[in-house]
Amino acid sequence: MAGKKKTRPLLTGLVVLGLVATSGYLTLELRKQEERGVTEVRNVGVLTGVRGQAGTSEKTGEERWTRLANPARSVLRGADGQVKAVLTDGARTAKLTGPARTFAEPASTASKVSTTDWVRLMPEPWAKGAEKRKWFKDWYAEYAGSEEDDIFAFANQYVAGAPQQKDEKGVVYAGDANFGPLNTSGAEGGDLRLEQSDFYDYLGIPYSFRNGAVGSPEAMRARSLDCSGYIRMVLGYRARYPLMSSDTAGDGLPRTANGMARSDQGVDVLPLAGVSEGDRPSAIDQLQPGDLVFFKLDTRTGQRLDHVGMVLGHDTEGHLIFISSREEVNGPTIGDVGGVSRLDGNGYYAKTLRSAKRL
Repeated sequence: MAGKKKTRPLLTGLVVLGLVATSGYLTLELRKQEERGVTEVRNVGVLTGVRGQAGTSEKTGEERWTRLANPARSVLRGADGQVKAVLTDGARTAKLTGPARTFAEPASTASKVSTTDWVRLMPEPWAKGAEKRKWFKDWYAEYAGSEEDDIFAFANQYVAGAPQQKDEKGVVYAGDANFGPLNTSGAEGGDLRLEQSDFYDYLGIPYSFRNGAVGSPEAMRARSLDCSGYIRMVLGYRARYPLMSSDTAGDGLPRTANGMARSDQGVDVLPLAGVSEGDRPSAIDQLQPGDLVFFKLDTRTGQRLDHVGMVLGHDTEGHLIFISSREEVNGPTIGDVGGVSRLDGNGYYAKTLRSAKRL
């Protein structure tokens, strides 16, 4: 999910033609990959045979593995040069290229995200050379080109109007989610809806964490997910990323947005510099679909980050869109109520973005 010109001697006609042809080829590659929703296209210099390349590559049959930096990652390309997978060192989320699909929410926004990106959770964090290991070969063989529900599919199963889905025990695990119950007391400074609705509140069943703690649902929070509860539902309960019982107990994904942003899980794509206005990160071109983004929305929360969402991709107008659960619309959304869901520009969420992490 940005060089000074030098005077050069005149080149011969053949050299000029060669440079023009090369430039045209690279431009075409950029356009092709942008149309596929791939966010890693700026490093075209890593293509085999291009001088001054930024990484190293290794051919495996008709596929080619390339190493890129910032963050350190491996990119798998097919024989046609198209990106098939992006795998980041230290992260378990993988971005794979698959069939095109479109995410839209016409009731609340004109934005549409048409993408070939599919985000899935690997069984282990990625490391350089892991493409040679059995666990990855088995995992990739199962999910390459698969249309089985991925993290994006899970995320969109809680937006307004999403149909309910039940497991074999009759527990509703997906469907239109609220943010939380109405705040009738005004005890939280006038917030419209109460926070603290976790995934087990939505499910309405107790959940046993690995450290022995048990999360007990509250009836008034049934079918509700606050911003971090939503991320824990999608990545944890559905995709099976380990979950902590709080911000301090256990290991895995913490309970709150602030805990997630400051944890040592995954890779800090946009490191947290601080929570003030001047700490807004500028290099959002390093973001890719599936990254978690963290915001500072409320001055009452002091040094705590207070909102989290997930990068979905670029919409049809080229804006970088994220999805999150918000009290203004009472649930998960990519909508424009309370601020457009764009990470670029100078909108509400773009200005309050503070960090990003790739799990």
